[in-house]
Amino acid sequence: MTPILTPKEMAAVDAAASEPVDVPVARAGSAVARAARSMMGGTYGRVVNVIAGKGNNGADGHVAGTVLADDGVLVRFFDAADCPAVLPSSDLVIDAAYGTGFRGTWAPPNVGGARVLAGDIPSGVDGLTGVAASGALAAERTVTFAALKPGLLFGDGPRLAGRVDVVDIGLDVVTAAAHRVQRSDVVGWWRPRSAEAHKWTRSVRVVAGSSGMTGAAGLSAGAAMRASAGIVWLSSPGVDPSPPVEVVGRALPASGWADTVLAELDRFGALVVGPGLGRADTMPLDVATVGTGSPVPVLIDGDGLFAVAHGPNVRDAISRRTASTVLTPHDGEYHTLMGDAPGPDRIDACRRLAAEWSVVALLKGPSTVIAEPGGRVLVVDEGDERLATAGSGDVLSGVVGALIASGLDAFEAAAAAAWIHAAAANALPGDGLVASDLLTSLPGLMESLR
Repeated sequence: MTPILTPKEMAAVDAAASEPVDVPVARAGSAVARAARSMMGGTYGRVVNVIAGKGNNGADGHVAGTVLADDGVLVRFFDAADCPAVLPSSDLVIDAAYGTGFRGTWAPPNVGGARVLAGDIPSGVDGLTGVAASGALAAERTVTFAALKPGLLFGDGPRLAGRVDVVDIGLDVVTAAAHRVQRSDVVGWWRPRSAEAHKWTRSVRVVAGSSGMTGAAGLSAGAAMRASAGIVWLSSPGVDPSPPVEVVGRALPASGWADTVLAELDRFGALVVGPGLGRADTMPLDVATVGTGSPVPVLIDGDGLFAVAHGPNVRDAISRRTASTVLTPHDGEYHTLMGDAPGPDRIDACRRLAAEWSVVALLKGPSTVIAEPGGRVLVVDEGDERLATAGSGDVLSGVVGALIASGLDAFEAAAAAAWIHAAAANALPGDGLVASDLLTSLPGLMESLR
């Protein structure tokens, strides 16, 4: 996992460093110089413009420029506070104007089509949120130091930062409570089925779907099967669930169904409630009853989140559960649960939901955030716009349910599922993807984790 530190946390790490400040600055500048050489394919006859501000970020740029000049590069330095509107022609521009703590406004110069390499973060991008309201140079590559910054993962950051390399400059970042999930982490967490497994070894109960929305139920149940569940039971209260052929359909009445589901959970490893469930007047009570009374880990998604937000005393009841609870809202559902929108600081928003509801919270978005009540956070930035399609979230809920049923801790299961969900989409064409395509991609993706 790659550590993530906010600008405030990074400042504390800098202050606690045992080495003089010029040592990590020298390492950072040298790392920028190496990246510059790589981007230019060498140094002979090359021209580099360095925009350097005050503080360590500007110092990094001066070190990088000096190293390149020693290699024979023609280097021009420009003060960020007095930079011309148009820079002279160059092969590369090193943006070392402002760092993660930047506040205010900055009008970046016209670089004349030169490639841009940013040090730590593209100048003008908020290091906490990724918002670039003041303008910023779009970098082809960013070399960031010691840890990722949230601003590189959210908002405008990913678009403006380009390829991001995290470089060790000798600072101690073990205090980081947030990390970016990588493939190697998911491989480490994943537990393939053993030779002794039987269908009930990884069993998932799904309550989802309603009149006109049975597709959500089928996607969730189908995803659980494709993500290694041995058996899945599916119920859509009041309607025929029309399950996939491999899924067991179980009829439930339109209301008063919670006790029936609770009585059947003893053989299941996880319960998924909510995708396409509808918002009938009786639904909040049933979802609240089954969600708070389940003896097994429960994931609540979609209309289930609306139901628990409006159910009687649900937040307190969920906080007292001994088995894990996972809530998976998008921004609108987050607003329903918390009373306000997540805002630009998505890590803090997800932490608040996890802490206030005593749950594992998965906040969906271009970069998905997973938090547990103690404050640990995992971020998955593997996905792209392919997942912005109807039913994609229903697939995710099924994958989370299957991974929990496999025995994974709910926090790791949610993060692994978000990564698998995104990677399954990445294996498919960029245009025309629909949620059911993810089901066909999942088995190969799961096999690749062995």
